Amino acid sequence: MGLLLRILVTAALVMLIAHLLPGVKVDSFVQSIYVAIILGLLNLFIKPIIILFTLPVTILTLGLFLLVINAFIVLLCSNIVGGFYVESFWTALLFSIILSIFQSVVYKLTAGEDK
Repeated sequence: MGLLLRILVTAALVMLIAHLLPGVKVDSFVQSIYVAIILGLLNLFIKPIIILFTLPVTILTLGLFLLVINAFIVLLCSNIVGGFYVESFWTALLFSIILSIFQSVVYKLTAGEDK
């Protein structure tokens, strides 16, 4: 049940951020659920491979290159999911930062409810 709740929370956050951030568009809540699932799968399978290949750059930039990787993952999700549009790399970067912050806050606030 925890995974389903996390997907729904992420989908709601995607809808909220798309409403607040110009340059990001989600057609419906169903599309935002797809975005949440695809982002989770990309972060699970693709992101570790990209991090492994870019490890020297990530170390050289003291981890800041991970923000670029996150933006790339969001752009990749935008290309995969129809009905989810991200205007540019910079918009994807800002979207990924805001989504990460919001997810951290929401998961921290609801951490006691999972037990």
